[in-house]
Amino acid sequence: MITVIAEIRTRPGHRESVLKAIEKLLPAVLAEEGCGGYQPMIDADTQAPWQKRSPDSIFMLEKWQSQAHLEQHLQMDHMLKHRETIKDSVLDTTIYVLDNPSP
Repeated sequence: MITVIAEIRTRPGHRESVLKAIEKLLPAVLAEEGCGGYQPMIDADTQAPWQKRSPDSIFMLEKWQSQAHLEQHLQMDHMLKHRETIKDSVLDTTIYVLDNPSP
């Protein structure tokens, strides 16, 4: 199983509209073959002075059975439509594909 952390940096003031678009997408993604989790996350409201804040970012926490499943996910019709829907609200996306270092 691989873990994906994707930071979606939105234009100022657009985070909520992108979050709503992601919420509409969740059932379709969670039903995809190989999907073990797909969760949008935003800054926790804490007073921790060491917390890095990203008020215009959404972090996607995803679990996929394999890279092939992740690549299939990226080509699904609902994902292509989703990216088209949010493209004017998103500045950029940084994607980390991670694995457990233990055998």
